[in-house]
Amino acid sequence: MGTKLGLKDGLVFDYAQMFGEKRLAQADLDAFKDRMAKASEAVLKIYETGFAKAHLSKDGTPEHVFFPRLGFLKEGYPNTEKSVAALEAISAKMQKEADVVLSLGIGGSYLGDKVLFDAFAGEFWNDMTDAERHNYPRVYFAGNSLDPVASTGLYKQLERLAAQKGSPLSVNLVVISKSGTTLEPLSAFTYFYSALKADPKHFKVDVTAVTGMSAKESVMYRLAMENNWPVFEVPEGVGGRFSVLSNCGLILAAAIGMDIRALLAGAAEMADYCLKAPVAENPALVNATLKVAANNKLGTDIEVFMGYGNSLKSVSEWYVQLLAESLGKRLDREGKTVYHGRTPIVAVGSTDMHAQTQLHQDGTRNKVVQFLEIAEAEEKIVLADPFPTEKAFSKYAGKDMLTLLHIAMESNEQALAGDERMSARYILPRLTARYLGQLFMFLMFSIAYEGELDDIDAYDQPGVEAYKKIMNATIAKL
Repeated sequence: MGTKLGLKDGLVFDYAQMFGEKRLAQADLDAFKDRMAKASEAVLKIYETGFAKAHLSKDGTPEHVFFPRLGFLKEGYPNTEKSVAALEAISAKMQKEADVVLSLGIGGSYLGDKVLFDAFAGEFWNDMTDAERHNYPRVYFAGNSLDPVASTGLYKQLERLAAQKGSPLSVNLVVISKSGTTLEPLSAFTYFYSALKADPKHFKVDVTAVTGMSAKESVMYRLAMENNWPVFEVPEGVGGRFSVLSNCGLILAAAIGMDIRALLAGAAEMADYCLKAPVAENPALVNATLKVAANNKLGTDIEVFMGYGNSLKSVSEWYVQLLAESLGKRLDREGKTVYHGRTPIVAVGSTDMHAQTQLHQDGTRNKVVQFLEIAEAEEKIVLADPFPTEKAFSKYAGKDMLTLLHIAMESNEQALAGDERMSARYILPRLTARYLGQLFMFLMFSIAYEGELDDIDAYDQPGVEAYKKIMNATIAKL
């Protein structure tokens, strides 16, 4: 039986290095055959009905789970032709009118947006000329912490940009919060809105709200109605950590001119494949089962997500939240105390081969390393030989930098395998909107299947509520 699964044109999951001495055997995977079938049926039922077993809202009523529907444009689904057209319209408006977008969100409303920005705008987007950005705005992130130094520094940067322009800088504050009351985004919005509005000589301020569509429940919706601000729905049934393919993430895609339809099409391809594939051919289900089997047999309670390429760090950071909030649960669905979950770790190749790999290679044997590889890069660099008399340079002369990156990853993989340590590889042909959509949905389905395999509610987050109650009570006393 082969150890590669995935789409003919798209993501491939290679799990060969999960098997071997001191690792798993095919029999370990086969032992989950019945549980895999039940997990497959359960996630299909979630897609069809919008409900997951025993999943309740904060008030104790059944709550929808709509993430499997995100890729499909259909009335009654989180994304529709109408909603995408509205995003495309505001994209054109931002391209024409906005100099800067401030994305104000936290959790999935920051982490997912950061993935889209890093993958398709890149580290130097804000230093590009207007022409190089095709007149799309500069993008900065705030509202993802309560750091006054960072907020002040960003405001000073806006002042510099306004001075350079010589006329009012058009700043669009994009506030992403279902209730509109989330502490960090609301604090950032309050600060930047007040400061920018107080200086009309240098700033023109617009606001775009991504929030719940209820005046009773969302302060941002009320303000949007009162001030005639554009407003986009945070869809019901899509938790923050699953929201990157909803308006919460797509609004950032709109700001940088990303192909939203291609992103969603890739997600739909992966969702459709996982929902219809035979159990043994479903890459997300096999991925989930291998993690459960490894933990049960070998105690692997740490997962390292290691993307090879600087722009992939934010993918790891997004995945950390997805795994931690979904699977880190005290109770199973029967109410039994299980203290479930494993610790996800962010790593970047080849950078962290010089920082973490010593631990991965020689430390406690409780880790699974997941490599993310981009097969082809947008840019090609062939190294020159500027100092022909120095052998250190001639060794790399004429070599393609991407080839060297792949060699670094494969060397890491082989070294781990040589010590019978487990790893697997996610391979994308290129870093395009479509293939990124496939990756998002593959990872979300993997987490959903794992919840079903271990009878865990992957869609609530009761542990988060504990600190929120303490924090809100303390703030109320100030």
